[in-house]
Amino acid sequence: MNSQSMIDRLLAPDRIAGRYLDKLQAPLALAARWYVSWQFWNAGWIKLNSWEGTKYLFENEYHTPVLSPLVAAVAGTFGELFFPTLLVIGLMSRLGAIGLFAVNAMAVISYSNVLLADGWSGALIAPHILWGTILVFLIVYGPGKISLDYVTRQRSIG
Repeated sequence: MNSQSMIDRLLAPDRIAGRYLDKLQAPLALAARWYVSWQFWNAGWIKLNSWEGTKYLFENEYHTPVLSPLVAAVAGTFGELFFPTLLVIGLMSRLGAIGLFAVNAMAVISYSNVLLADGWSGALIAPHILWGTILVFLIVYGPGKISLDYVTRQRSIG
């Protein structure tokens, strides 16, 4: 038995698993886009529907660097509604993921006195880490085949 056929036999189970698991890539990318989008869309919708409370939080609780509280409230709410929309429909998905990553990072920075505190409240950072990780994967790997980005790319190639 030559070394190539031995390597092929060793790798066969992994290749078989890959053939089946590769079929899950597009639905998993779609689920990831929808999951992370829902988290931010919901937060943005609450901010928009409770605008006085949102302004209060940005004026008194959140400490957004550089931006005034009102500009930060408008920009944050816009980002939490606009970028998830891009991700859900899969149009300019990487831009949407980059935008949401920035919104997520700004949330952590602006509310770091609570999110990064010692004790039980430090656990509040965990969802932001999860969302950031999902967004990095979407930025790097793209939205998958179930997206308008994929459809438009296929049309421009063919």
